[in-house]
Amino acid sequence: MLFFSTYFVSNAQVRSLFNAKTQARTLTERWELDTTATRGTFLVTPYKPIFILPVHWSSSPNEAPFSGNADPDFVAPEGTNYNNIEAKFQLSFKTKILQSIFWGHGDLWVAYTQKSHWQLYNKSLSRPFREINYEPEIILNLPVRFNLLGFNARMVGVAFNHESNGKGNPFSRGWNRIIFHAGFERENWSVMLRPWLRLRAEKDENPDISEYLGRGDLNVVYTKNENVFSLQGSHNLNFGSKTRGNVTISWSYPIQGNLKGYFRVSQGYGETLIDYNHEQTTVGIGVSLIEWL
Repeated sequence: MLFFSTYFVSNAQVRSLFNAKTQARTLTERWELDTTATRGTFLVTPYKPIFILPVHWSSSPNEAPFSGNADPDFVAPEGTNYNNIEAKFQLSFKTKILQSIFWGHGDLWVAYTQKSHWQLYNKSLSRPFREINYEPEIILNLPVRFNLLGFNARMVGVAFNHESNGKGNPFSRGWNRIIFHAGFERENWSVMLRPWLRLRAEKDENPDISEYLGRGDLNVVYTKNENVFSLQGSHNLNFGSKTRGNVTISWSYPIQGNLKGYFRVSQGYGETLIDYNHEQTTVGIGVSLIEWL
């Protein structure tokens, strides 16, 4: 009996990722910011988009990655002959582990995101996974209510974020951050602002990573007739010749039920952690199951 109860509860949680009735459409619904949206703890829900891109093209595959650390341990061998076209997919979910903390005004979440780049069409290299990035985090979220420049503030919070690629030297890359966030809404628009502080490591695999991946990002989402348009940009807060970062634009459109077509374009640094200091333009097309909203 316990087995069957656990099975059905788990299935209900997994279905919540893909059920149109539970798919969040606002920040309040996504983050359960008031009593009308509260669904309790330990329920698996979407976090970042979930998508599959069978075709993901790069203008400049990173065939000879290098680190800003001059230590001999981080000197890579000769480059690998990667294809310009590979497959990419992303999984992302979160769950609330503590509810109504800090005098009933805060929730504590844990989240996990995984991005995978697969050289699916590279037969000569036996179709390897070129790069997998793992990103667990702990998020403290607080609901707020005030107006700013015509937008309604809905939440603020802070997160401890770890991201790494799980590789050994010389290809090991990773960083830890304290990320602050603020979420705003206005009609069909949603805005998330995230400045962060990078935590230094004792043996730094990529000491200059903030100069390329940035010191904060901005995510803007617009929805119309079930189409979801998003723009995400990061910036290192330097200007002139040292300005670096990344801009990603995506568009999803309904196909059938929860299945949507997905189109994504990015330009700049940090398509993956191994590419943190490598500039390229990428274009991907495929399908998505979960969007930002």
